[in-house]
Amino acid sequence: MPIIKSNFSPSLLFRNGHVNTIYRSLFMQETHNYQRKRIETLDDDFIDLDFSKVGSDTIVILIHGLEGSSESKYILSAVAEFNSIGYDTVSFNLRGCSGEDNRLLKTYHSGKTEDLDFVVSYLLKNYAYKKIMIVGYSLGGNLTLKYLGEYRDHLPDKVTCAIAVSVPVDLASSGRVMGTLKNKLYMESFLKSLRQKVLAKVEQFPNYKPDREKLMQAKTFKDFDELYTAPVFNFSSPEDYWEKASSKPYLSKIKIPSLLITSLDDPFLPDECYPYEEAGDSDAFHLEVTKYGGHVGFITGIRKQYNRWLEKRMIRFLKENG
Repeated sequence: MPIIKSNFSPSLLFRNGHVNTIYRSLFMQETHNYQRKRIETLDDDFIDLDFSKVGSDTIVILIHGLEGSSESKYILSAVAEFNSIGYDTVSFNLRGCSGEDNRLLKTYHSGKTEDLDFVVSYLLKNYAYKKIMIVGYSLGGNLTLKYLGEYRDHLPDKVTCAIAVSVPVDLASSGRVMGTLKNKLYMESFLKSLRQKVLAKVEQFPNYKPDREKLMQAKTFKDFDELYTAPVFNFSSPEDYWEKASSKPYLSKIKIPSLLITSLDDPFLPDECYPYEEAGDSDAFHLEVTKYGGHVGFITGIRKQYNRWLEKRMIRFLKENG
């Protein structure tokens, strides 16, 4: 306990992990009515927050995954569903992901929880919300879970519960799986975006001189983290970064109701990323593992009324625990 038996049962087409992974981004249409607020950070940078308000005393912070943004389809579908039940939302664009490059050489990484803490503190100081809930996807889910455990003794009382979806809680093992042939297309898509951002940083900071040839030839997250993440964020190696940024060691420290929703056919996740033991030993950290669902997919059918299982499931948990 608390390991939850899931009722997720998709149609035949969506019992393929790759189909469920790519369908949302390629075929789902979502709209929004964001109001952007740029907040200045203590290190002279900025974070762009996209609010969608319905006049609630409760707000949900939504955190996207690697190279996503507030415009990611899974974020937009959550905004629509949470607004529909009377919750305000704020979509947290990680540094460099809002459509405008941030000011510093450092952007974001899987364990940079101080930025999430800064956003929570900003909401507490500047708004009158009675409850703050957090929902994070993939990398954003890792940030969410790590934050809950890392800040457990300093977590504001108004942060009542959280949900994480499709999370690589063990970054080292997930990185190895992402480097395999079955994930080659996904990896190249991520690396294409990451390379472009690093090249922009080279122009922005002339003293920053990574090995351009190695950057262009990078094939795995290890290659990229060795060139950018580790040296820029002062980790001794990619392995040091993965160990320190992973949320798995923090799961046992979580003390507020939290739920990890993940699927067995997620092409990005190895066995190490299914924390059954940690959930079984916890009173606060819940784990729901579906048989199907892909990575941040969980689509049950083509029609819109059949592709909201994930959002409905999250709403149920937030209402029960918020």
